[in-house]
Amino acid sequence: MNTLAKSLPVPVYAPPALRLDPVWWLGELGRREPVLAGTGILIGLAAIPMALAGVLDPRVFNGIDVWIKPVKFATAIFLYMLTLAFFAGWVSRKDRRKWWFNAAVWLVAAAALFEIVYISYQASLAEASHYNRTDVLHIVLYALMGVGATLMVAFSGLLAFLIQRNRALNVAPAIRDSVVIGLALTFVLTMIVAGTLSAWGSHWIGGAHSDAGGMILTGWSRDGGDLRVAHLFATHAMHFIPIFGVASAYIFGAGNRRPVWVFSVLFTSFIAFLYFQALAGQPFLPFIK
Repeated sequence: MNTLAKSLPVPVYAPPALRLDPVWWLGELGRREPVLAGTGILIGLAAIPMALAGVLDPRVFNGIDVWIKPVKFATAIFLYMLTLAFFAGWVSRKDRRKWWFNAAVWLVAAAALFEIVYISYQASLAEASHYNRTDVLHIVLYALMGVGATLMVAFSGLLAFLIQRNRALNVAPAIRDSVVIGLALTFVLTMIVAGTLSAWGSHWIGGAHSDAGGMILTGWSRDGGDLRVAHLFATHAMHFIPIFGVASAYIFGAGNRRPVWVFSVLFTSFIAFLYFQALAGQPFLPFIK
């Protein structure tokens, strides 16, 4: 039994999260959901040559290196797919064997691969992938990318539902709630922000429509609103809330679910603030250079 399981007053299924063995973790993720884990690892590895290309390729797009965007997306999708693979192990064996679950897994994997291939290809041409409506082909490909992104995010909502109904899962109530809420909010909040991004036709609202001079590391606008801020925190609800859930189980007790729900409300409110801040054309943390 691991340290977390020993410290909690109720039974809890919690793999050794503090184990710093990447080989073990790769094997564990592969056992939980090999298709999602394999896809995530493949996309993560693809970020390496793209980063190298960024060093060698002097071209820019929207004021920054053409390869920065595909590297960011590859890193984000890598983390997202591995997270889905991890939590897929909390779905009951019965549901994981269903044809519709496996079909959903393959659709999500295909959508992730399509998205990163298309973004990388467009970067190699120094052309836009998102909001590219220059001709019928690009309109169709952009629409397909939107469908794929929707499928990827919807899968987190499916996992939330399936984990919640898996009563055989031996997980502390605080941790179970944090995972279910985090996955569900990733779906709901991301769809709201992404829908606005699609309808608006740009992530910039006011300010210079260029990534040049953006916030360090993130590239977020410092002179106008930027919906990417709310989008990032929305998609990472599946990380922030479960991490709080584990900490809450240690501090407030494994059976105390109230802190998780309070934090979830506060986190949702924070994303709402970021969302309306961007819509008002105001930059996030403009004092950070």
